Amino acid sequence: MGEVELSCLAYVKMYLHASQFPRSSVNGVLLSSNPAGGAALSITDCVPLLHTHLSLTPITQLALTQVDVWCSQTQQRIVGYYQANACVSDSSPTPCALKIADKISEQCNNAVLLMIDGEKMFPDCRVPPIIMYERKDSRWALKDKHTIMLRQWEETCSVARQLFSSGDQKLLVDFDSHLDDITKDWTNQKLNAKVMELVSPANGVV
Repeated sequence: MGEVELSCLAYVKMYLHASQFPRSSVNGVLLSSNPAGGAALSITDCVPLLHTHLSLTPITQLALTQVDVWCSQTQQRIVGYYQANACVSDSSPTPCALKIADKISEQCNNAVLLMIDGEKMFPDCRVPPIIMYERKDSRWALKDKHTIMLRQWEETCSVARQLFSSGDQKLLVDFDSHLDDITKDWTNQKLNAKVMELVSPANGVV
């Protein structure tokens, strides 16, 4: 598989999701608004799913179904899965992570599995605190870090830091929170707009 490019928007939302629930495992799906079949996989956004009972199949299935419908309405597609484990020193994919990633890879042959490295999850980290896997020979293998692109990393860190310091991680709504209060928007349009405001227009695609 070729290069994977992770947008500022996708990273910041994953970062805020993990920051909002620091004592819990969290997960979500990675989205692309680019057509399938390109040389590189462009992850343009993400949808935070759960922060409780990650292995609870009915809720996971419900969430994935609703995200899939929304993606079809907004010309996006699910291209991967992310997870942060409750134990910061453990960034290994869990059976739950592997199972959901397997399901996604059935529909997207270049899907990726992304684990957040909790030990590097601080605002001024010099390198992205992510560990990415790709599907090879019926198993998930570490992806070559040189093929993972997160452009404007310093600015991305700055956006994440500004939102976190102003308490804006509370704006993030995952599917769990939506189920508790259905008036909350799990597509996070308000937060998306706030991230876009902080990103320099000179960067082009975020």
